[in-house]
Amino acid sequence: MSTPSRTVAAGSSAAEFKEKGSRFLGLLDPATDEEAARATVERYRLRFPDATHHCWAWRVGTEPFERSHDDGEPSGTAGLPMLRVLQGAAVEDVVAVVVRWYGGTKLGKGGLARAYAGAVRQALETLPTTEQLLREQVDLTLAYQHLGAVERLVQPPQLEILSASYGAEITMTLAATSGKLEQLQELAAGLGFRCAVAPQDRLASSEGASRLDPTS
Repeated sequence: MSTPSRTVAAGSSAAEFKEKGSRFLGLLDPATDEEAARATVERYRLRFPDATHHCWAWRVGTEPFERSHDDGEPSGTAGLPMLRVLQGAAVEDVVAVVVRWYGGTKLGKGGLARAYAGAVRQALETLPTTEQLLREQVDLTLAYQHLGAVERLVQPPQLEILSASYGAEITMTLAATSGKLEQLQELAAGLGFRCAVAPQDRLASSEGASRLDPTS
């Protein structure tokens, strides 16, 4: 059984080209939530105040949450093509900003869509990425006699102890992949201790960096 994971941005990248006099600068940055993504867009607005457009798209969070914006370009010619490239590359926790300086010649809707998508596609070629295992947070309450059985299942990063408290009983918080969670739940049912999945976003664990191939 394969372990669920996702590819996320682990650094920044950029690509620049000209099309019929217009200059396009594609910028990719990591962002784990929409607040960070908005801050990145604003940072580039301030950095390039003389640009005609600052179009953007992002995929952030473990859902992921997806948004895009044309920033004055004809509807559907900038942000959506950018987002589709990110979706096709299956990369998450990333924000794409394409800055355009108008060169005096209109590109048409098709030309704009190709240019904005192309800027993101080129930037993806050098974007550092990493694989993250998707894990759930699990809370345990157990007797001391059951601790050894739990510890034998621990295998970071698939099953990792995040914290533990030792009193009359042991309370533990762990991060578990889906496969390890099933094993833990079976153990809890057999031995009779409490095992509850925390009602919150999934946790992620990085598994090494690589370069993303946008053509794959």
